[in-house]
Amino acid sequence: MTQAKAKFASFAEYLAYSDQAAIEGRYELIAGELVELPPESRLNSTIAVRILLALAAIGIPIELLHPGKCEVQVPILQPKDAANRFPDLVVLRSEHLELTQRRLTITLDMPPPRLVVEVVSPGKTNRDRDYIHKRAQYAAIGVAEYWLIDPEMQTVMVLKLDREADQELGIYSGAEIITSIEFPELKLSAAQIFAEN
Repeated sequence: MTQAKAKFASFAEYLAYSDQAAIEGRYELIAGELVELPPESRLNSTIAVRILLALAAIGIPIELLHPGKCEVQVPILQPKDAANRFPDLVVLRSEHLELTQRRLTITLDMPPPRLVVEVVSPGKTNRDRDYIHKRAQYAAIGVAEYWLIDPEMQTVMVLKLDREADQELGIYSGAEIITSIEFPELKLSAAQIFAEN
């Protein structure tokens, strides 16, 4: 990861700068500095697209489904937390269509996404970021449902917001059908998400 030179005092300052500077790539804002994110792995992208297709198949409008490009502002809860995240898949609410016409960024003053999906990348740092830091940040902004897809363990953890804290709905593997509160009509198994072809 490379670092950009600019330093920002606030998220609003970063948004204004990045709108004018037409920054290429994806950056997290950490301690006022931009840290470039590496490109997604093929596996993470494939998993996100599989879920996207399953959601589209049950009638979720495609304009509400955004794999890897939707920026979500989150509160900084721990030192060195990023002030923004780029989940592997975000399911917007219909009101976001108007709010994100100019920029695909969900800010703290907007309603939270219906669903955030993160695919865990290998390594302790990545696991801690997804299982601890991002989980707490998404709960803090009121994300109704959060999926943690773990290719190493071949599991899907589903969390739902319950009174401002997340609650584990279940950990799914193999042929088990994933339970979704936001999308109860979804019939998707962990095995389908991790299918080799």
